Amino acid sequence: MAPFRIERRSPLSVDETWRRLTDWPCHGAHVPLSGVTVRPAGPTRVGTVVVVRTGVGRAGFDDPMEVVRWDPPTGDAPGSCRLEKRGSVVLGWAEIEVSPRDGGSEVVWREEARIRGLPRLFDPPTVWSGRLLFGRVVDALLKG
Repeated sequence: MAPFRIERRSPLSVDETWRRLTDWPCHGAHVPLSGVTVRPAGPTRVGTVVVVRTGVGRAGFDDPMEVVRWDPPTGDAPGSCRLEKRGSVVLGWAEIEVSPRDGGSEVVWREEARIRGLPRLFDPPTVWSGRLLFGRVVDALLKG
């Protein structure tokens, strides 16, 4: 697998940062050629499936991810979420943690991703592109 980590600080409250980072449909607005659907509709909880559709028309693939941990922040306690990738193309997981920090919040996004069938030789470019793409997504979501 190809793990990477993104860290950001924000002047936003922990609750607002959490809300923005877990507004799954908004992610699609910041990932090229992608859209996001959530099943079932309603508040996120363990068992929610977030599906990122990447491509144009029928030329594309789905990247379904199931929420397997959902602990929103409460008071001074940080929030954390873990999604397991359940698709046939992208394998791995993603974790999002939001903690209070200096009157604002700190985000740690960890992800381990691999394209099925792609040799490990391609792990370094996968890490580089994942860090770049998701770093931009996190920045855009925090800007609102």
